Amino acid sequence: MLDANFWQNKDNSKIVVKEKKLYESLINSLRSGIKKIKDLDELNNLAIEEGNQEIQSEVLENTKSLRLEARKNEIRCFLSDETDSFDCYVEIHAGAGGTESQDWADMLRRMYLKWADNRKFKTRLISEHKGEEAGIKSSTIKIEGDYVFGWLKKESGIHRLVRISPFDSGARRHTSFASIWTYPVVDENIKVEILEKDIRVDTYRSSGAGGQHVNTTDSAVRITHLPTKIVVQCQNERSQHKNKETCINMLKARLYDFEIKKKAKENENNETKSDIGWGHQIRSYILQPYRLVKDNRTGFESTSPEKILDGEIDSFLEESLYKTK
Repeated sequence: MLDANFWQNKDNSKIVVKEKKLYESLINSLRSGIKKIKDLDELNNLAIEEGNQEIQSEVLENTKSLRLEARKNEIRCFLSDETDSFDCYVEIHAGAGGTESQDWADMLRRMYLKWADNRKFKTRLISEHKGEEAGIKSSTIKIEGDYVFGWLKKESGIHRLVRISPFDSGARRHTSFASIWTYPVVDENIKVEILEKDIRVDTYRSSGAGGQHVNTTDSAVRITHLPTKIVVQCQNERSQHKNKETCINMLKARLYDFEIKKKAKENENNETKSDIGWGHQIRSYILQPYRLVKDNRTGFESTSPEKILDGEIDSFLEESLYKTK
């Protein structure tokens, strides 16, 4: 960073600054933890000499807090893959089931947006296809912040909801599915070649809120990568050119993610990640007949689904990083 030309390359300097921030935070936390342990040890010895059980109990509670802090730092050390520091695209697709699943997909999108907001991350809606009655058929959001992809990389998979349907006049219990796919936003330092002959570009009229907000031009863009059948789309900008530029960036990210996972699968036949499919549920959110959120990979549970759906998913993210590393 002391090099005179360091700040000339903005993309590279941004990555280095992120890494520096993480390492400084870890080192400062370690130094603070060592000091606290020494202080607690001295305080505990004095409490033992004086027979003060109240102080001993207080020391024990503080020691437990230090242990939790150390575990969180250990988890943060897992954010060391090449793409962990990158921003993240989150794709959400409703499963079969019409309005039920579309409403569930919308609930999941809100969950991730609330999580990002809690962490002061920036979010941007890339594309959205609304359901006929409620919810969304699909949506893509971009989340920008420190190590976003590292935190969300284990969220790809099928998310299952069990509840009493608000759309069922008979108040029956329904099971809904939605798929989540997260992949990193690649920067200019990562070269991904896209040949013109390998893509098909389609334009269409983007959906709006109605009235004066309806887009009357074919500004929305959909790009299909023919060799891999990967499809990306963007409609958040009024300009077709800007939407196409966003689509190209998304396609680069998808192709990069595709190649990374392809190599990982070749190197490890027992790869724990599986393709997204209705038989691969990574997490269940049960609101009826009891209240429970359970991650099927780690076994981690929460009996407060309302908090989880309100964006408090850090405990699940930490467990998935810790146990599926």
